[in-house]
Amino acid sequence: MTAPLTGLRVLDIATLFAGPLAATLLGDFGAEVIKVEHPARPDPSRGHGPARNGVGLWWKLLGRNKRTMTLDLSKPGGRTTLLRLAASADVVIENFRPGTLEKWALGWDELSAANPRLVLARVTAFGQFGPYANRPGFGTLAEAMSGFAAITGEPDAPPTLPPFGLADSIAGLATAYAVMTALAARDRTGTGQVVDMAIIEPILTVLGPQPIWYDQLGHLQRRTGNRSQNNAPRNTYRTADGSWVAVSTSARSVAERVMRLVGRPEVVDEPWFATGAGRAGHADVLDDAVGGWIARRTRAEVLKAFEQAEAAVAPIQDVRDVMTDPQYTALNTITTIPDDPELGRLRMQNVLFRLSATPGVIRWAGRPHGADTVAILTELGLTRPEIAALEAEGVL
Repeated sequence: MTAPLTGLRVLDIATLFAGPLAATLLGDFGAEVIKVEHPARPDPSRGHGPARNGVGLWWKLLGRNKRTMTLDLSKPGGRTTLLRLAASADVVIENFRPGTLEKWALGWDELSAANPRLVLARVTAFGQFGPYANRPGFGTLAEAMSGFAAITGEPDAPPTLPPFGLADSIAGLATAYAVMTALAARDRTGTGQVVDMAIIEPILTVLGPQPIWYDQLGHLQRRTGNRSQNNAPRNTYRTADGSWVAVSTSARSVAERVMRLVGRPEVVDEPWFATGAGRAGHADVLDDAVGGWIARRTRAEVLKAFEQAEAAVAPIQDVRDVMTDPQYTALNTITTIPDDPELGRLRMQNVLFRLSATPGVIRWAGRPHGADTVAILTELGLTRPEIAALEAEGVL
């Protein structure tokens, strides 16, 4: 079965998370992704987080479905080789500080001259222009600047940053979408273009209507912990056996079912119960009722009762629970790579979504640094002496 992006060639010359994740998502659905890394300084994601037998596990996920090669783009031989690769590519994804590719004579002018159909995705913290463009930056700064941290945490506690790459991941998803949008335009026009992705922007989009609330009402969203300003009951609650569950009642009908379930049907008839904002204004009353009812029952009892009442609840799970959760199992959300050359059998998240006719697939996990360099250069048409010359120059 042919994957939907078969025939698409992507050069991933980015590092760490947002740009490389976009390339991973494209590779999952059939794109040929070539990961280009510096010969002496590989992608730092190879060394992030826990490792087994000296092999970085985060890289196994982020590097899946990618062939790997080394190339020092700052050297003349590296520049020439990248231009040759770009001539046959559809997409280049990079995340150097603005001006770096231009310094190496590998900017848009040179890349588009080598291949007018090329799409160049430039992923940086702050974008390609503006007063912050040349600052170093990571997703953490986007989580701080966007308003995310300001609304996350308890009301009387400090702003809270996520313990994972949230802004980078959102930007990776957005970059993959932007690349496909640019490729769709290329199908009509015949020419490529530049994608300018600033990591500070996609996270602001997913934060919702805060800008329009402020613009129209001067409204500032505050930290509310696990509560919501828009509806209630909405919180986490501890069960009798020491577990935690989350309850959400965005729809009034669900809120009614919850309150009847916990033995407080009279509040449903209160005037304030009719709107989400009204219920949020009485969150103490609702939380006391729901929390007290849940605290007298085990997690299994709570989940069963909520399911029978058609009310929305979920257990607070850690990754151990995720790996055995029956819904994730049914969806094959965690899939098995049976025969990784370095680690043998391993499990990781599956492709992002299911297509009924042309599904994505994980063909292999992240490969060793530079594992495919000679093969890729040979396919490009370089001879053994030419490859040896690049090695002598320190390009590979």
